[in-house]
Amino acid sequence: MKCPIDTNTDLQMSERQGIEIDFCPECRGVWLDRGEIDKIIKRSMATAPAAPAKYDDYQDRSRDDHSRDHHSRKRRKGFLSELFD
Repeated sequence: MKCPIDTNTDLQMSERQGIEIDFCPECRGVWLDRGEIDKIIKRSMATAPAAPAKYDDYQDRSRDDHSRDHHSRKRRKGFLSELFD
């Protein structure tokens, strides 16, 4: 099979983990045969890691409460805010 970009270069075939990959050694383009992308999607869905467990620590909660107790400084208005009043 010829490369769609470099029309005079033959594609090389490689098989990785049961998936056929055609690639061009000149332009380094990669092409998949029909159904190969479906295999990749199925494998990625099957091996997707579970969401990490939520970290719940008493110190973190108290630290959040502590930061809310402090008053924040009032922000100075910029010159653009006067234009859009």
